[in-house]
Amino acid sequence: MGTSSSSYAPKTVYLDVDGKMQKVIFSRYCSPCDIRELLCSSSHIARNTAIRLVDSEGALVSIDPTMPTNTPNSQYKVMPQSTGQVGDKEDMFQNVLSQVAEQFSRAFRINELKTEVTNRLAMLEKRVELEGLKMVEIEKCKNDLRKLRDEMTSKGGGRVTCGCKYSFTEDGKKLSPRRDVPNYPKYTLSQETIEALKKPTFDVWHWEHNEMLSCLEYMYHDLGLVKEFNMNPITLKRWLLGIQENYRNNPFHNFRHCFCVSQMMYGMIHLCNLQERLTMTDMCILMTAAVCHDLDHPGYNNTYQINAHTELAVRYNDISPLENHHCAVAFQIISMPECNIFANIETEAFKHLRQAIITLILATDMARHGEILDSFKQNVDNFDFTNHKHVTCLKLVLIKCCDISNEVRPTEVAEPWLDCLLEEYFMQSDREKSEGLPVAPFMDRDKVTKPTAQIGFIKFVLIPMFETVMKLFPQIEEIMVQPLRDSRDHYEELKQIDDAMTEPLPT
Repeated sequence: MGTSSSSYAPKTVYLDVDGKMQKVIFSRYCSPCDIRELLCSSSHIARNTAIRLVDSEGALVSIDPTMPTNTPNSQYKVMPQSTGQVGDKEDMFQNVLSQVAEQFSRAFRINELKTEVTNRLAMLEKRVELEGLKMVEIEKCKNDLRKLRDEMTSKGGGRVTCGCKYSFTEDGKKLSPRRDVPNYPKYTLSQETIEALKKPTFDVWHWEHNEMLSCLEYMYHDLGLVKEFNMNPITLKRWLLGIQENYRNNPFHNFRHCFCVSQMMYGMIHLCNLQERLTMTDMCILMTAAVCHDLDHPGYNNTYQINAHTELAVRYNDISPLENHHCAVAFQIISMPECNIFANIETEAFKHLRQAIITLILATDMARHGEILDSFKQNVDNFDFTNHKHVTCLKLVLIKCCDISNEVRPTEVAEPWLDCLLEEYFMQSDREKSEGLPVAPFMDRDKVTKPTAQIGFIKFVLIPMFETVMKLFPQIEEIMVQPLRDSRDHYEELKQIDDAMTEPLPT
């Protein structure tokens, strides 16, 4: 594409008129009719005469703005066409057509619009290129900021603000995945992996994000949810991408934790034969709540949000601010057509799913642990799978079990999760100290150890809850409850060793 100066330069052709050279100059935006009149005038031919233009070799040259230029050494000749009756009619017809075309061209400024559109396209192409480069620079800056934040945290320096990734005051904020489906690699799961996915012993540390996405996708297909709710498989992929990209890179509350909880839920569905006892809607609620339960977790718990009077705490009146935020982000993602896995179900069915998923995610607030477990205990001895209230209590307890189920897993899988959790706790307690806020002893790096962090939690939270579920599903004792008892014994032994090492020597 030429520059603007060359685009508007006039065009010059040379004519042989009775042995003399005539120079004809016209704009590139003249109509063919204008050029014909100009050629007739230069060649001393009547204005409305039909003419032909031939080159030095006798070949016809088109009479329009795109006609090729020549030189004084290769002049064109203008020749009147035959004046037979038929020819005259054709010439008149051509003249009329030329005039009509000229009028339309002038009326709609076609040539000028073409030029304007071409120039605008060129500008947009350049802008897209520049914007693309800007995005690369922005991503680099974001990475540098993350590194700086991590360095500040490790040195105990100043803290960054704890604002949420997505502020509801930013109308139109897009939560859609930055990658699209073609960039989402498809993994073929081996039969060994498929079987391992159904068990609490599954090692979640051996898988990268795209592999975990493929595993989650498989779970939805395997449970029959895609078919039952008429989910578009491509939309399911996009939804999972949107979910993954809306988990932050926290030490603990990240996408791998989301996958852990979802995989444990999938395992419990198989282990407890829930496919035979619950409806497809119930299983969809359980799986989707597990996938979405910690979306956009900022890495600082509800106690911090409330004590620091953060935007979330103010927005949700100190009532489960994080869990309310997880729900909101989940349905912001689903509200986008390209990520709406429930687009093909009835409105009333969607309302039911939405309300049930929200209820389950809100149940993951540990402040409600006692209330939810007591309600389940009242029903477990006479549990009725046809009773809606009983089933709802079960679903609440199941998502709680899966959310805090790391100690059910083998030690080599569970212990790294404890390291991640303590790292996140210490980040929060350091910040609370710097801001003059209350600090929980179990989060204080100067007071807590691995054994003290786990013994009470396993003895008074995990084991009582899983043993209550065991009354309804005795098959979980060997594969879920016994590992918890073993873990309790392991940390009690470690505590005894720690205590012995810290005892003062006798004088």
